[in-house]
Amino acid sequence: MNITKINKAYLIGIGGIGMSAIARYLMSKGIVVEGYDRVASSLTDQLSKEGIKICFTDEVNSLPAWAMEASENVLFVYTPAINHDHKQLSFIRNFGGLVYKRSEVLGLLTKESFTIGIAGTHGKTTTASMLAHILTESRYGCSAFLGGIATNYSSNVILNSDSETMVVEADEFDRSFLSLFPDVAVVTSMDADHLDIYGKKENLDESFHLFIGQIKTAGKLIRKAELNIDQGITYSIISKADYQAKDIQIVDGEYLFTVKYPKGVVENVTVGLPGGHNIENAMAAFAVAAELGVDTSRIVDALASFKGVKRRFEYHIKSSELIYIDDYAHHPEELKACIRSVKELYPGKKITGIFQPHLFSRTRDFADGFAESLSELNEVILLEIYPAREMPIEGVTSKMLLNKISGTNKFLLDKKEVIESLKDRELEVLLTLGAGDIDQLVEPIKAELEVLNL
Repeated sequence: MNITKINKAYLIGIGGIGMSAIARYLMSKGIVVEGYDRVASSLTDQLSKEGIKICFTDEVNSLPAWAMEASENVLFVYTPAINHDHKQLSFIRNFGGLVYKRSEVLGLLTKESFTIGIAGTHGKTTTASMLAHILTESRYGCSAFLGGIATNYSSNVILNSDSETMVVEADEFDRSFLSLFPDVAVVTSMDADHLDIYGKKENLDESFHLFIGQIKTAGKLIRKAELNIDQGITYSIISKADYQAKDIQIVDGEYLFTVKYPKGVVENVTVGLPGGHNIENAMAAFAVAAELGVDTSRIVDALASFKGVKRRFEYHIKSSELIYIDDYAHHPEELKACIRSVKELYPGKKITGIFQPHLFSRTRDFADGFAESLSELNEVILLEIYPAREMPIEGVTSKMLLNKISGTNKFLLDKKEVIESLKDRELEVLLTLGAGDIDQLVEPIKAELEVLNL
C-alpha cells in the first residue's frame, strides 16, 4: 500500500477504539472515510459528527459506490473481531479490493516513523496515553494511536505533523503486534489472556518474545522488571530496577513517590490515578521519556497534569454520600487491581460491582480467577456474557460464574433490569466493570443515581 495514492477508505468495524483512531488519522490526511459497524455507539456518533458516514448493516448494497470495485486509490481496512462471513468483507475480497487488517495498516503507517510500541496484556492504553502526554507537553512531540479516549485530548489519536515520533499500542490479540517493528518497545505485563487465539500461555509468551525480536537494531526494550524476560531496561515499584519508584505514599488522594534512575534521583513525582498498577504505568512512561532525553522536570510536570483515560477508573459521581466509578476491566487481574484500588481509597465502604463478562472463551478460561476477584466485592451484580465475535460455548454462562463467587450477596440481572434494581439498593461505592457494551449503561446509571441522591 502506498498511502500517498489513497483518496478513499472504507473501514469495517469502524466503531472499535483502534479502528476509529485509524479513521481519524486517514481523515486528517484528506482521505474520504466511510465505514460499517454492527451497532451505533457514542464513538460512532462522534465519528458521524466529524464527517464520517457509517452504516449499520453489512448488506453489500450499503457500500458506497466508490467501494464497489478494485482501485489502487481505495483502501479497505477491517478489524479481526469481524466475522469471516461478513457480507461486505466477502464481497470486497472477491473482487480483489485493497484489503488490510487494522494491525497491518498500523504497521504500514508507522514504517517511516520513529515508533514506540507499548505492549502488554494490561496497561497498554494508560501507559501509551501517559507517554504521549509527556512527549506532547514537554514539546518533544509525537503523534499517537491510543486504545482509549485520553481525557486531556478528548480523543484516541494525537496528530503532530511536525514530529516523526509515533506512539502506538502493540496489541497481542490475534498476534497483531507482529506487524510492528518498533524503535522502542515497552512490555508492561504478560499474563495469560486471549487463550482462544493462543491455546496456552507458553504460546502467548512466545509471541511477546517474537515482538521483542522485531525491535530495530539500534532500538531499546523497556520492560517491567518482574517479567520473564532476560534483556532490556527495567522498571519496577517493588524490585530493584533501572527505573525504580521508592518511598510511595498517598497525599491528598494522589500518589507521591521518588524515582531512582541511572542518572540520579527525582523526588516529588505525583500521579493522580489510583492503584499501584498506575504507578507502574507511570514508571514505564517515565523510563521511555528519560531514555529519549526528555528533561525529568518536564516529565514530572506532565505526569502531574495527566487526567487519565475514559473508562479507566473514571469517576462519574464523587461525593461524600456516593462514589460511582466506571472501569474497562475485563480480565481477573484488571478486576483485582481496580477493586483493591477502591478498597485502598475508600476503606470500610460497601462496594457494589456490576460486571459484564466479555467473551465466552475468556469466561471459560479464567472462571476461577474472575470468581476470586469478584468475591472481593461486598455486592456483585452479574450481567449476561457479552459475546463480541464469539458463538456461545455450552455450559459457559454468567450463572456458572455466579455460582463460583463466594458469599450470598450476588445477583444475575438482565441489562434492562439494572437501573430499576438500583432504586432499592443501599449504595456507597458503585462500580461498572467490563469491556462489552456495559458502557451504554453508564449515563443512565449516573442520571438515576443523581435523582436518587437529590
